[in-house]
Amino acid sequence: MEKLEITYVNLYVSDLDRAVNFFAKTLGLEVQFSEPKFGYASIPAGPIRLGLAQIDPRDEKLSGLLGRQTGIGFVTPDLVRAHADLVARGVRFTMQPEKMQWGGFMAMFEDPDHNTFYLDEIRPA
Repeated sequence: MEKLEITYVNLYVSDLDRAVNFFAKTLGLEVQFSEPKFGYASIPAGPIRLGLAQIDPRDEKLSGLLGRQTGIGFVTPDLVRAHADLVARGVRFTMQPEKMQWGGFMAMFEDPDHNTFYLDEIRPA
């Protein structure tokens, strides 16, 4: 069997244009492509891409995919500075920068659909 790799992770959003604006303009990530006709955008984010997949929040079968803890982590070399910059840009943090018992230094923020993300400071070993 050939080696498998994860190349993208999809995030469900209710408004593609609003999500693209948040990730591109607010977080400063590059948009590889955005296809409103298909309700999908791709954002290179390190070695993988973040896919933004628009769903109808009125669809009871899909609405539970919004406003969740995504498990997706972004990293920065300076968490205090990144946090201050993002707060100034209007990003809502659900957890302020905090040293964790296990040794990490992290915060948590959310997008306009209340999907929650980690923001970690990666320190050299």
